Amino acid sequence: MSDFLDLSARTRRFTHGAPRAFAFGDGARLLYFLRSSGPTDPYDSLWVLDTTTGVERLLADPRALAPEGGELPVAERRLRERIRLVAAGIGSFALSGDGRRAVFALYGRLYAVEADGGAGPREIRTAGPAFDPRPDADGSTVAYVCEDALHLAPGGRISPADGARWGLAEFAAAEELDRPRGHWWSPEGLSVLAARVDDSALERRHFADAAHPERPAEDFAYPTAGGPNADVQLWVLGPQGRRVRLDWDAERFPYVCDAGWESEQEILLTVADRLQQQVLLLCADPATGRTRELSRTTHPQWVDRLPGTPARLPDGRVLTSVDTPGQLARGLAVDGKPLTGGTLQVRRVAGVHQGRLLVEGALGDPAEQQVLLIDPDTGELTPVADGPGVHTVAADAGALLLTTADADGFRRTLTTADGRALGVRDLAEPLPYRVTPVLERVTEHGVPTALVLPRGHAPGSRRLPVLLDSYGGPGYQDVSAEPRRWQARQWWADQGFAVVTIDNRGTANVSPAFTHAMYRGFSAVTLEDQVAALAALGARHRDLDLGRVGVRGWSYGGYLAAMAVLRRPDVFHAASAGAPPTDFRLYDTAYTERYLGLPQENPEVYERDCLIGDAPRLSRPLLLITGLADDNVHPSHTLRLSQALTDAGRPHQLLALPGVTHMTPYGVQEKLMRQELAFFRRELGVA
Repeated sequence: MSDFLDLSARTRRFTHGAPRAFAFGDGARLLYFLRSSGPTDPYDSLWVLDTTTGVERLLADPRALAPEGGELPVAERRLRERIRLVAAGIGSFALSGDGRRAVFALYGRLYAVEADGGAGPREIRTAGPAFDPRPDADGSTVAYVCEDALHLAPGGRISPADGARWGLAEFAAAEELDRPRGHWWSPEGLSVLAARVDDSALERRHFADAAHPERPAEDFAYPTAGGPNADVQLWVLGPQGRRVRLDWDAERFPYVCDAGWESEQEILLTVADRLQQQVLLLCADPATGRTRELSRTTHPQWVDRLPGTPARLPDGRVLTSVDTPGQLARGLAVDGKPLTGGTLQVRRVAGVHQGRLLVEGALGDPAEQQVLLIDPDTGELTPVADGPGVHTVAADAGALLLTTADADGFRRTLTTADGRALGVRDLAEPLPYRVTPVLERVTEHGVPTALVLPRGHAPGSRRLPVLLDSYGGPGYQDVSAEPRRWQARQWWADQGFAVVTIDNRGTANVSPAFTHAMYRGFSAVTLEDQVAALAALGARHRDLDLGRVGVRGWSYGGYLAAMAVLRRPDVFHAASAGAPPTDFRLYDTAYTERYLGLPQENPEVYERDCLIGDAPRLSRPLLLITGLADDNVHPSHTLRLSQALTDAGRPHQLLALPGVTHMTPYGVQEKLMRQELAFFRRELGVA
């Protein structure tokens, strides 16, 4: 039992040594990436692959630069939580406009390194702990954030001391809108576009380390559903102290989803209204700040943003997302004219390659993903990678980096513009299990499901207790051919369970209609589909013992687990609920209001989806788990439910983990799995 868990913990769930954070430079002659030295090395170093020679070279080793280690600046630590980055060492890097230099921060110290030549990284003097460095066109000047101010090196502070935070992404942007950055150089390095964030109106969330009462509590601004959002502005900071504010209707469209320079004379930005039913692509004049609308994407429920859109194509036309008739597929439109039909579910636009759109999407089974080229004039599809598995792509200047993930693991192939094929070394631990879950679509809604059985299980030999291991929330897909997600589930199966995973309506990548079924209500659709799909699987697979069903999950999956035993104890017999958002009135604005609306306008929706009032109904074993340093789903969610259960006299178990965040890094997840296993064995009668 312990061998898999120990290996999973040592290898960071089989990701140490795997290359990540790819970026092309110098016309795709160079491919930069981060990778540690092997499967048990947690420290990511910066590497570059010269695509003309096929030789890769180590550019920066964090242990050589800082053998004593160090502390991350608070802003970087919090951003890593937002983007779910647990790697030690170099967390990220940025390239100069010509792609020949890289800069990165390491424990608050700023470094620059040349891709060519033998010189190692050189440290750049800063005003203090540096965060999110970005070099200009030739790398001679670096913009970075220090203590909520934007600085240049060389040059000093360029943002005014007006009490706001400059150059950073606010909580909602980084956590929910996929915008983790807050400053952008112009193409020629003459000006910087910077976000100005005033979050003084937000309530403060506090954290205290109960294991260290001598330490002061930490707090930060949190945008609670129904409450104020951060006031976000965009400013052009130019030479000689010139400052120009971009002007759009920020009261109606408060969310800045994306921004960047098209040229020295033009900026493009994407903004959304508070309920995210309208998304605008705007162009802005950096000299005057005036903006003009290029496209408007609307949806009566919410616009499910498609990465890579809205965007302007090289010929000036505008690319947007669009639902096909009947919301059967998520597609693309050019200048408002639909380009794709109902056979392709587009998931991401990766760019333009050889004059055609390069996209990731699904042509059939939602568990798989293909890479395709789409003619922007005719919509003609040309497969690039369409074998079994999940295929992803990065491209630049005619080069393609393809990654294939399937039951056999991960494979990466770089094809250069002149047609040569190169490999990118993966030093990660091979996945211990080759898992081929039984994938089925069940119920009248075509709900995707997966079943993992113990290795060597003979059909009809014994009935197996069921462990439901699902997420169930919007924006995520559990049932996928991506292999890492099945490793822990195979371990659970080998402990004597039939492990079931169900993507109820509301989850991602089946169809817009499937996803939008969760509008104005989480709980009813989630629980209805999970119960119906479980019953359908039980009818198809007689070895599933539906008289012994446990359910586990984390975050929204923890919400599902707690709700399952509270509201359907006739179906679910024990639950382990990790970090459950038990009352969405306490969760953040951009996520919650997108699906549930404003609590002031829809109080009944929030009340239906709140679990606190269900506490007196608990009749099944429930294990609650929370990290006391969780700044995403604050521990108050779990503690309030525990208090309500205690007040109602309902026995339950509570694990409150000092210093643990929402990501449960550094082996915490594996330690929890041991405790969960003991819980389920005891409560479900598993030998």
